[in-house]
Amino acid sequence: MDIKETYLKGCFVISPDIIEDERGYFFESFNYKIFNKLTGVTNSFVQDNQSKSSRGVLRGLHYQMGEFAQAKLVGVIKGKVLDVCVDIRKSSPTFGKHYSIILDNIEKKQLYIPRGFAHGFLVLEDETIFSYKCDNYYNKASERGILYNDSTIKINWNFPEEELILSNKDKNLPTFENLFK
Repeated sequence: MDIKETYLKGCFVISPDIIEDERGYFFESFNYKIFNKLTGVTNSFVQDNQSKSSRGVLRGLHYQMGEFAQAKLVGVIKGKVLDVCVDIRKSSPTFGKHYSIILDNIEKKQLYIPRGFAHGFLVLEDETIFSYKCDNYYNKASERGILYNDSTIKINWNFPEEELILSNKDKNLPTFENLFK
């Protein structure tokens, strides 16, 4: 397992060692001891989630506030996504900056996103199954979000906007500037 920190402090890309043969493949998708040793992160995951989506579905940018903030370990079981996280920690030198990565079922990379980040992903293949572990339970009352095409953050989704499939909630999220003036 190889773990590298991104330019956003506390955000890590995890690349597994995949063993393949004529029967298929095997890899260790998470090992607390290795993860802790290489990152210094000590939190425990308490909730696993999955979503299945069609090509063009954009989910995000979501986060939870206060005591219900969540760190996430995300990956793709089947298909491919453009995964994006945004640093919303006001005291961070990378406040307002984002990181994006292609996650798929071929390389099986994962992204660890610490608390204090907004997160979203764009589905690039039909029938994509996305998985994420959370270190805190979901709390609807503390859920917030940032508009996916915010002009301050400037995420290049590299996808035709007219082909995006968004929930009404995600279409009407506030801008970064309105949230963090």
